[in-house]
Amino acid sequence: MEQRIGSSSQPLEGAGFDPAFIPGLTSPASERTKEDGPEKEPEVAAAEEAEEAVSEPEDTAKDTAKDTAEAAPSAQEEDTEADGPVFEASDRRARLVADHRGVRMSLDDQECEFRWDEIGAVETETARFGKRYTVTVHTPDRRWYPIEIEAPARSHFKEWDEQLDAVLDAYFEEDAE
Repeated sequence: MEQRIGSSSQPLEGAGFDPAFIPGLTSPASERTKEDGPEKEPEVAAAEEAEEAVSEPEDTAKDTAKDTAEAAPSAQEEDTEADGPVFEASDRRARLVADHRGVRMSLDDQECEFRWDEIGAVETETARFGKRYTVTVHTPDRRWYPIEIEAPARSHFKEWDEQLDAVLDAYFEEDAE
């Protein structure tokens, strides 16, 4: 009778042992060639980029300043085009804006934006205790995106509901499918 020497168990695979097992969780490996040279540390690469930026001629800096000056009025004009209702609520981490362009949510460094034609429903909820105001955006493909905002006081809930209802009445069309 033959016996195997060593372990009979197979090595484990999965997200618990290899974060790259879940697609999109880690950045894809860059396709570097030998001509590119070794990958540089982020601090070294940032320092080299800063040196290159300093060595650029001043004409380029003046051109970019003109471009940003020209771009800023167009952004302001876009905001002033619609004089309809606007709902804004924010706390130290979260921010929610609903206006003529749609609903924009941000939490820390993550942001998402929904146009009015992408929204199936908007739901609000308040916590029984505490000062948490939750707004959930539902999309037609049965996904939902909640955001919780901590109000300065519970008295803001009624005011926020009224402001959000005014925005939804003005811009959201229930039968837009």
